[in-house]
Amino acid sequence: MAAPNYQASDFLKAIQALMPRGLAWPRDPTSVMAQAMSGLSPTWARHTARNNNLLVDAFPKTAVELLPEWESALGLPDPCAGPAPTVAQRQAQVVARFAGSGGQSVPYFIQYAALLGYTVTVTEYVSARVGQSRVGQPVFRLGPQWSFVWQINAPLNTITQSKVGTARAGDPLASWGNAVLQCELNEVIPAHTILIFAYT
Repeated sequence: MAAPNYQASDFLKAIQALMPRGLAWPRDPTSVMAQAMSGLSPTWARHTARNNNLLVDAFPKTAVELLPEWESALGLPDPCAGPAPTVAQRQAQVVARFAGSGGQSVPYFIQYAALLGYTVTVTEYVSARVGQSRVGQPVFRLGPQWSFVWQINAPLNTITQSKVGTARAGDPLASWGNAVLQCELNEVIPAHTILIFAYT
């Protein structure tokens, strides 16, 4: 739950309640002291709102103002996302890089793609070997080098819709494509493997 944002009038009341009693400390709204405090109260209200927003902006999934700092720390933005990625796409890349702990398993790469906003499956190519191949497993007679090839299966176009609250002026209502998926997965694959993409 977000912290409440107080209005300027709330700060004016609070400051007046803290003032000492007496003729030198008038509560009359037309007094010079009350007018001076009324002039400062909007600043305190703005500071409180910005401080409360910092609690939301400190997390990569919801960061907007601090998004450039997150990107800088994680080596982003990169050319993968194109010339003008949306805030949601930038947040997804930050979350994927931040939460990606590394791995070489199929579930790891499926989860990494999901953090980027893509739904994928993985096909592994394994040369046929006696005692190791299972019933129903595809058999490839293309040579032992295919043991280091795996395929990412994804929709032809993954559509990313803009969300109210994270979209900024100038962001498209929707964007599509798999450039970020390809670029990011090629960055994190083990060095000895070859990655191919199949879109349906």
